[in-house]
Formats: sequence, C-alpha cells, structure tokens
Amino acid sequence: MTSADDLTTSRGLRVAAEAMSWSFSRSEGAGGQSVNKTATKASLTIDVSDVVCTLTQRSRIVAALGDTITVTSQVTRSQWRNRQLCLEQLAEMLDKAAAPPAPPRRKTKPSRGAIERRLESKRRDSAKKRDRRSLE
Repeated sequence: MTSADDLTTSRGLRVAAEAMSWSFSRSEGAGGQSVNKTATKASLTIDVSDVVCTLTQRSRIVAALGDTITVTSQVTRSQWRNRQLCLEQLAEMLDKAAAPPAPPRRKTKPSRGAIERRLESKRRDSAKKRDRRSLE
C-alpha cells in the first residue's frame, strides 16, 4: 500500500494504510445465493496511537472513542464499497471526536418585547382567574 491509500480526514488527521487492520466475513441478511459464498462484510480496526494528530486532538479522540476503534459495514453486496463506507465512517468519527468543544453559551437579557409579552400574559391569566372567583 502506498501513501495514497492513507486516510486523511477533513480536519487533517491522517491514518497510515499500514495501521489499518481489515477483516472480512460473510454478511447477514438478504443477498440471494451469493450471500453464502462471498465475504462482503468489512471490519476496520485501528489503534488511536497510529493516528497522526496533535496531542489535544488525540486526547479528545481517546476520551470519546477509546484506545482502539472498530468500524463495520455490511450495507452493500460489494466488499469494495463496504470498505469505502468503513473509511468514510471512520473519518467522520475521528473528525467529530477531535473537534474542540463548543464555546459556552453567552447569557443575554430578554428583550423588552419579550418581557412585555410575558407580563401581559400573566395579567390575562390573573384576570381570567379573578373573573372565575367572582362568579361563585
């Protein structure tokens, strides 16, 4: 395998082709006569220490996914396509896990209109309950 076979994610994380451990087996479910003959289910296993990334990204990935990551696909009847789906799923998982946390929410005050609407609603509810008491 060459460096062209390496997986590079949109965040720049890279997994060498030699670090990927593939295994294939028979898929479950429908598939006709070929389901009992061909090994189209693909499983990809990598060790997080083999991912080329920064230290903070690696710590985020380990915290989210653990030390080893296993991805399995048996969606299609083609082993090649299932391999591609495994790679896409792995890239998505790594990018999502390596992403920095969202910034904390900035607290804002309610607008004047929101305050007035809330108070008007309270006045209406209060008047409704007051009218019920006078009927009894």
